[in-house]
Parts: sequence; C-alpha cells; structure tokens
Amino acid sequence: MTVISVDLTNAPYDIHVRAGLMAQAPEYLLPYARDNRLLVVTDENVARAVWPALEAALSAAGVETAVYILPAGEAGKSWGELEKLTDWMLAQHVERSDHVIALGGGVVGDITGFATHIVKRGCSFVQIPTTLLAQVDSSVGGKTAINSAAGKNLVGAFHQPALVLIDPELLSTLPPRQLAAGFAEVVKYGLIDDPDFFLYCEDNLDSFFAGDPAIRAQAIITSVQSKARIVAADETERTGTRALLNLGHTFGHALEADTGFSDRLFHGEAVAAGMALAFRYSVRLGLCADEDARRVSQLLKRAGLPTTLSDAGVTANGALLVDYMRHDKKMSGGTLPFLLARGIGQTFLSKDVALDDVADFLDDEAQS
Repeated sequence: MTVISVDLTNAPYDIHVRAGLMAQAPEYLLPYARDNRLLVVTDENVARAVWPALEAALSAAGVETAVYILPAGEAGKSWGELEKLTDWMLAQHVERSDHVIALGGGVVGDITGFATHIVKRGCSFVQIPTTLLAQVDSSVGGKTAINSAAGKNLVGAFHQPALVLIDPELLSTLPPRQLAAGFAEVVKYGLIDDPDFFLYCEDNLDSFFAGDPAIRAQAIITSVQSKARIVAADETERTGTRALLNLGHTFGHALEADTGFSDRLFHGEAVAAGMALAFRYSVRLGLCADEDARRVSQLLKRAGLPTTLSDAGVTANGALLVDYMRHDKKMSGGTLPFLLARGIGQTFLSKDVALDDVADFLDDEAQS
C-alpha cells in the first residue's frame, strides 16, 4: 500500500494506492456509512463492470447502499443531470455529515463533487476512480464542475474529497482508447517539471500498455505524488503554481468544444493534442527546441493519441477555436494565460500571448 497525503490546511486527506484495493474497500468505507448506509454515484459502464462486486462486498459487511447511475461520458456532466442527481440525493435524505461515494471516471467524480458541494450547503464525498485519467488527475485536488453551453467545466467549485481509493487493477476493465486517454495525463506530469519521468514514460510505454502491474503502479504513484505536491502548494490557483496542471487544456478544451464535448474526442485525447500544440507553439515563439516538441508528439502517437487538429477530428478555423478559448475560466482582463514550454520538464505560465497569433498558428496547423 502506498499512502499519499494531500497536505491542505483546512481539508487534508489521504490517497491510498494498491493493486487489489477494491477487495478491501468496505473496511475503508465503513467509517463513512451513516447508520450502515452509503449513497453511491456511478455511471452506466461502471455499474456493469465494477459496481456489482463492490455492492456485494459492502452488503457482506452489513452496509446498505443506494446507487444513482449517470449516463456514460460527458453527457453525464450537464445542468440537467446535476438537477436530477441533487434531487435524488435530497430524496435519499442526505445529511451534511454524509459522505457520498463517487465510483467512476472523471465525469462521475466531477459532478458528484459539485453536487455534494451545493446540496444543503455542503456534504462530503469519497473518490474511487475507475479510469486512469481519474486515478492520476481528476480524483485528486478538489476541482469539481459541470459543462455548460459556453464551455467545459465553467460551472463548479473547489471541494476536496475526504478520501481517495485507487486500485490499478481496475484499469483492466478499460477499453484501450480510454486507457490511452488517461496516459496523456500521466505524460503531462513529466512535461510540467519532471523530465526523468517523461523519460520513464518513453522507456516503459510498451510495458504499461501490455499491463505490467509494477510499471502501471509506479506511473500512477508518481503522477499522484506530483499532483498532490502542486495542489498543496496552491489549492485554488492563487499563486499560479497549480495552473501548471492545465498544460494542454487551453488548446484541448477548444478542441472539445469544436467536437461537441462528446465521445468523438475524449478529454484525455484533447489534452494530448493540446500538449503537442502547446509545444509546437512554443517552438514557433522561439522558446523551445523543435526536437523536444517532436519527442512529445512521438510519445503521444505511440500511445495512440492525437497530436494534430486533423487527428482530433477538428475542422474549425483558428479564429473559431480562439473564440472558444475566450470562454476559458482563466480569462482575466481580456488576457488568457497559456502554458508554454522551454523544454521537456520546463513548463511555465505566460500572460502575454496574443490570441490573434494563436489563431494564425492554428490556421497553419490545419494546413500542415
């Protein structure tokens, strides 16, 4: 068992990582069961693949459960689904001292976290992430949100979980495309400030996708340790440190908007293309060596991830993609900060990027 602490002043919590952890999940969840009862939120896919075994284990431990099943995919992160989820929680007589279990990927964790933040002015939740992306990124840090017509994650709040349980064996339930989408977030931690970890990803990619348990566990642990460190230093993005975690997301969210926040382009796939674009744009600005941008794209391509607008199925021109970016929640005073790079492991926040130049760059990318 590896236990990683997120050392926040007001809401510290632990992340437990161990293969086979789901078999022991009831002993971790029992302290959060009021009157031996738990509320669980999951989605259609996880309800079939993971929930039956956990439900049986909790029942054997004497815990009664009520489960709410969301639609799978980004469709589960809407105003309508939030309304239905909060109505269900209230019908279940949720109390402020309760802990709702979020069992699923990033969508489940995001909407459950937001719902628990707003119902009765706040109750608690526990994250059990079932996808690689959720295990290494969205389950840690307390960012919760839903999508709106204006863009991705524009309605939300910071709401930290009380506990995170990560079982790498759950990755065996994922389709290859979902696994690859999560791997983009793993690579991100190497690109931010850990070139040795990026090299680890390059050297061990084949073993990771072949299912090597030690390689997978180490990739998850290193990623979570990195995120926990950054979140503890800047929980609500006040200093700019936490903003580093958004590498690839400004470009990526625009790509998701163009593809309708749908399964045409998974979030992790959009982040992969966004990171490749960020590195190539950094090359254009004379900040980064072309060889570094090439290595980034090459690794992502080996993982089966998109690295160009065409790969991502994006047809919008640069002006339209930049218009999507203008809705970004980081926009301030007409300026949109961008995560750029001076090299692998040398990501930084730039606040003087000209959006017209970004549009020109994206037009050039569309023609290449």
